[in-house]
Amino acid sequence: MGAAYPQSYTVRARARPTGRVRLSADGLPDLETDAAPAHGGPGDAWSPGALLVAAAADCFSLSFRIGAAASRLGFRRLDCSAEGTIDSAPGGARLTALRIRADLELDPGVRVARAERLLQKAERNCLITNSLRAPVELELRVRPPPEPEAREPESRGVDEPQSFEPNS
Repeated sequence: MGAAYPQSYTVRARARPTGRVRLSADGLPDLETDAAPAHGGPGDAWSPGALLVAAAADCFSLSFRIGAAASRLGFRRLDCSAEGTIDSAPGGARLTALRIRADLELDPGVRVARAERLLQKAERNCLITNSLRAPVELELRVRPPPEPEAREPESRGVDEPQSFEPNS
């Protein structure tokens, strides 16, 4: 069953003359943010730019997970990172480029080509990437599961004494 639309989200931001901005929404834990270091922030809190790029990585990951479940594609892990570039543009600063790197480890027997198609579909279905004007570059690495490690038989070193008990 697909998501019902339209959806509505309300988030509140409370700012004082200095210090952190507190973000809140009903039923969710509060989040404190601050300006990026380039804008005088301390660099130890989420900034609007970092939140935007994080939202893209999160949305891509969740879109893939939903698609994988619907398609019954088994995977062990998806590690996703996103790198965004914010630059001045006509009308003010904006995200001018976004790169999403997806590293996917598959369950045994899952075809790599099928997983790559689902990853590309996740990017197309992602609310955040669909809402941005910046071009999105998608880098994929899809791996089958690791082969079980072969265990070497335990052996004694040449210099180790071996016990010997004579037959009685």
